[in-house]
Amino acid sequence: MMQQKTLEIEGMTCAACARRIEQVLQNSPGVKEARVNFASKKAYVQYDPEVTDEEALRKAVESTGYSVRAPELTLIMGVEGMTCAACARRVETAIARVSGVTDATVNLATERAHIRYVPERFDMGELLRAVEGTGYRLFDVDEEDAGTDEATELKELTDARRRVLMAWGFTAPVAVWMLVGMVLGRGHGHGWPNPFLFNLAMVLLSIPVLFVAGAPTLRTAYRAVSHGSANMDVLIAMGTLVAFVTGIGTFFAPIENYAGVSAMIMAFHLTGRYIEARAKGRASEAIRKLVQLEAKTARILREGREVEVPVRALVVGDIMIVRPGEKIPTDGVVVEGESQVDESMATGESMPVTKQAGSEVIGATVNQQGLLKIRATKVGKDTFLSQVIKLVEECQGTRVPIQEFADRVTGVFVPAVLIVAALTFISWIVLPGVMGRVASVVHPFLPWVNAGLSPLTLAILATVAVLVIACPCALGLATPTAIMVGSGIGAENGILIRRGEAIQTMRDVDVIVFDKTGTLTKGKPGLTDVVPLGDTEADRLLSVAASVEQGSEHPLGRAIVEAAGARGLELAKMDGFEAITGRGVRGQLPDGEVLVGSRRLLAERGVDVSAAEAHLDKLESEGKTAVCVSLAGRLLGVLAIADTLKDDAEPAVSELKSMGFDVAMITGDNHRTAQAIASQVGISHVLAEVLPDQKVGEIQRLQAQGLRVAMVGDGINDAPALTQANVGIAIGTGTDVAIEAADITLVRGDLAAVVTAVKLSRATFAKIRQNLFWAFFYNTVAIPLAILGLLHPVIAELAMATSSISVVTNANLLKNARIKPRWMEAKV
Repeated sequence: MMQQKTLEIEGMTCAACARRIEQVLQNSPGVKEARVNFASKKAYVQYDPEVTDEEALRKAVESTGYSVRAPELTLIMGVEGMTCAACARRVETAIARVSGVTDATVNLATERAHIRYVPERFDMGELLRAVEGTGYRLFDVDEEDAGTDEATELKELTDARRRVLMAWGFTAPVAVWMLVGMVLGRGHGHGWPNPFLFNLAMVLLSIPVLFVAGAPTLRTAYRAVSHGSANMDVLIAMGTLVAFVTGIGTFFAPIENYAGVSAMIMAFHLTGRYIEARAKGRASEAIRKLVQLEAKTARILREGREVEVPVRALVVGDIMIVRPGEKIPTDGVVVEGESQVDESMATGESMPVTKQAGSEVIGATVNQQGLLKIRATKVGKDTFLSQVIKLVEECQGTRVPIQEFADRVTGVFVPAVLIVAALTFISWIVLPGVMGRVASVVHPFLPWVNAGLSPLTLAILATVAVLVIACPCALGLATPTAIMVGSGIGAENGILIRRGEAIQTMRDVDVIVFDKTGTLTKGKPGLTDVVPLGDTEADRLLSVAASVEQGSEHPLGRAIVEAAGARGLELAKMDGFEAITGRGVRGQLPDGEVLVGSRRLLAERGVDVSAAEAHLDKLESEGKTAVCVSLAGRLLGVLAIADTLKDDAEPAVSELKSMGFDVAMITGDNHRTAQAIASQVGISHVLAEVLPDQKVGEIQRLQAQGLRVAMVGDGINDAPALTQANVGIAIGTGTDVAIEAADITLVRGDLAAVVTAVKLSRATFAKIRQNLFWAFFYNTVAIPLAILGLLHPVIAELAMATSSISVVTNANLLKNARIKPRWMEAKV
C-alpha cells in the first residue's frame, strides 16, 4: 500500500530549486509521485514503504544540496528555584546546550521555560539533568505541545528585516556618494573627491552588505553550485560578486568600479525577498487562521462534577458543558439544552443555527445563547476542523496542469541564463560595435546607458544585468500562491478544494449534473399543498389528517404531522389506528372514522372521491404524492406531499446557466415525476429512472459525447459518479464516502455554495493565468533589453524583485473577488 509523506524543505530560493528537488525525488526508487511546492516550501511524496523509507527520501533531497527540516515541537515546562534574571539566563543557557533543542526562552515572571526541539534528536532525561546540574528543577505544567510554523515564520521575517536594514544602512551612503559624485565629480563622477578614496570607500561599504547581510544568499548559492545545480541565488551571487570584483580591480587595471552597484543589487534583492516573504505569509494564512480557531480547553462532567481539561485530553463519549459565548471544544451531539450556534467558521453562513437535543455540532463553532450539554463524537485528527485543515493542506500541495509548462521552463531556466550571460559577455568583447548600436541610439533618452564606456565595462554591465534580471521565482510562485489564497477563501466560505487541478478543470466543464434527492431537493418529504373541498377549511382538513397520522411512522404521515405542528394546530385524540399497507391509514376520532390515503382506499370504503379527481391528476402530474382525506364518509379534501426543492435551487440553476453551463438532473424517479421537478428549477436535460449503479454509466455516456462533466451529489450511491466525473462536487451534508470521492466539498447543503465554488474556481484560475502571463512576459522582454545593455544592473535587480512581489500581491488580490451568487449580493 502506498504511503504519503510531507517533507519541509530548507534552502529553496526559487522555482528552479523546487524543480531540481522534484526531479530527484521522482527518480528515487519506490516513489510513485513527487510534488514540490516552492511557495509552501514543502515536498509531497507518495511512495512504496516496502521499497523506500523516509530516511532515503531525506537523503535524496540532501543530495541536491538542500535539507529536510525536522519537525519541531514546543515544550512548555515550569522552572523551580529561580530568584533573579541571572537564574533565568543560566537555566536558558543550560537548556540551549541540550541535544535537539533549537531555541529556549526562560521567563522569570511566569517561571516557565519555552523550549523548541526536534523530537528525533531530543532526550527528556538529558534536559532534566542539564537543568538540575545548574541547581534548578524543571517540572511538567501539562501544557499542550504545538507546531511552530508560525513562530518559525515570524523569526525568519524578523531576520530578513534585520538583514534589509543592515544592507541599506551601508548601501544608502554608497548611493548618496555616487549621486554627489555625479554632480560634483568629473565625467560621471566615479572618482570624487579622488579616485583612490572613492574606490576604497565603495569596496569597504559593500563588504558588510554582500558578506554579512547577504551571507545567506551567498551560502545558498555555494551549496547549490557545490552539488552541481543552480538557482536564483547563484545568479544574484555571480552578478554581485562580479560587480564587487571590479572595485578591487580598479586598483590594478583601468576599469570602472561597480562595487557600490553590487551593494545596491544585494540591498534590492534582500528587500524584495523580505516583501515577498510577507506577501507569501498573507497568502498562506488560511491554515494558521483555522488552527487558531480551535478551543484550548473543555469543561466536562466527571463523576457529577465539572472538570476543566485540555481539548487534547477529550475522549469520545465525554459530556461537555458549553455556556453562551464559548467555543464548542470538539465535534459532538447535543444531549441537553437548546441554543443558537454561530457556524460561520465552518460554513461561511452568517446566520446562527438552532441546536437542540439530537443536533450535531462542530468543534470551534460558537455557542451564542443557552447552555448546552454535548457528547463528544470525534476528537483529535478526526474532527471536522482537522479534516478541513488537512484538505486545505492537500490542495496547496497539488499541481494545476497549466503550471506544468512553467515547471519545465524553470527546470532549465537558470542554466540557460548562465549560458546567455556568458554569450553576452563574449559578444560585447568580440563585437562591441554591433552590440553597442542600440545603446548608442537610446543613449540620449536613457541616462544610465553610456555607449562611450570601454568594451570590457559594457560587457560587465550587460552580463551582470542579465544575471540579476532573470527571475524564475515569479514563474514558480504564480500558481502556488494563487492556490493558497483560493483554497483559504474557499475554506472560509465552506468550500473545501481537495485537488488544485479541479480549479482548472472546472473552467472547462460543459455540463453540471445534479443528483435530485438530497441535492436539488431537501431529501425528505414535506407537505406542499392543502386543497379543501366543499365548505371545509384548510386548517380543519390538515388537523383531521394529522390527528390520525400521529400513530403512523411512515415518512408521508410524519410530513403531515410536522406541517400541522408548524401551523400550531391542535390535534384530536385518536383511537383504533390502523395502517393499511400500500393504501393509507384509518383512525377513529370523536366526530367519526377518518381515512387518509389513496383514492382507491376511499372508494373501497364507500367515499365518493369524484370531486377530487381533477385536483389529484394535477398534483400527480407535478410529481407529488396526493392523498385524500375523509371524515365520517364525507370527503374533506386533498393533501399533497413531495420531496421539496431547496429554497435556492431555482436561482442557482438559473445563474449556472447564465454562466454558460448546461445543467442536467439525474434521478431514479420515473420520467413524469422527474420532469415535474426539473421544470420547477428550469432544467430541461433530465436523466430519469437511473438506478444507483447506472449513474457512472450515464456520466461516461456524456463524456463519450466529448462533454466535460461536473457531478454534484451527496449520497453513498453518488460516490462512484463523483469519481468518474471530470469534477466531483460533494454536498457536505452527505456521507463521508461521497466527500472522500469528491474534488470539491461544500460544507453547507445549500446550492448557493455550488455557484460560489464555480466562481471561486474561475477567479483563482484567472489569477493563475495572469501571474503566468506576466512572469513570462517580464522575462521575455527584460532579458533581451539586458543583453543589449539597456538595463542598468540596479534597475534590473529592482525590476526582478518587483516581478516576484507583483505575482504574490496579485494572488492576494483574489480576496477581493466577487464569488457570491448574484441573488445573494442583491440582498446585501
